[in-house]
Amino acid sequence: MPFYDSVVPAYLQMLASLSAGLKKAEAYAAAKKIEPAVLLGTRLFPDMLPLSRQIQLSCDFATKGSARLSGSEVPAVPDTETTFDELQQRIGRTVDYLKNYKPAQFDGGETREITFPTGPGKTTTMSGQQFLTSFSLPSFYFHVTTAHGILRMCGIDVGKRDFLGAQ
Repeated sequence: MPFYDSVVPAYLQMLASLSAGLKKAEAYAAAKKIEPAVLLGTRLFPDMLPLSRQIQLSCDFATKGSARLSGSEVPAVPDTETTFDELQQRIGRTVDYLKNYKPAQFDGGETREITFPTGPGKTTTMSGQQFLTSFSLPSFYFHVTTAHGILRMCGIDVGKRDFLGAQ
């Protein structure tokens, strides 16, 4: 199985799920007359990041993970989105970015040495396979799952099938 198949399809599936959940949240906010900023600023706990940031980070882990694993330049994306529409656009740009990859770009990615930031002034280096399974995908799923949990906590009708997305 090409390494690409372990990377891009997983990101695309969950980004579609995240987009669908965000659409439900926007409709819910309109129906309940809830200010969108309230939902987008919701956190599971006070020291956790809000829904909007969970979405931004999900996009970042998909984009930056794919770039590193394919040996491409890691794009810098500012976190400026504050509305449902802007967050949907960010997800859309991320999906478009991922769809531009070809499987051959990931050839050798599992053994490629990946060095990435892990904190202020700190980096970690690991093989591509280790990076994917121990850092990139777990971090991506953490933020997608947290976003899903925030939506559910707010009363939006999302469940496991919504999380898994279209199969």
